Amino acid sequence: MRWTDVREIAIALAERHPGVDPLQVRFTDLHRWVRELPGFDDDPARSNEKILEAIQMTWLDERD
Repeated sequence: MRWTDVREIAIALAERHPGVDPLQVRFTDLHRWVRELPGFDDDPARSNEKILEAIQMTWLDERD
């Protein structure tokens, strides 16, 4: 998985952190959680606020 795999990341986060409100997760924690996902293999520096927000919004959609 890479930072651009937003939907795949969001699904993995929803499965790994059930019951968590994505809107309450700080971007610093979200960044760390993504890096800790099994199969994630991308440069941590390639992330930015826009990508993290896209992951957060997609995770919100997946949760509902």
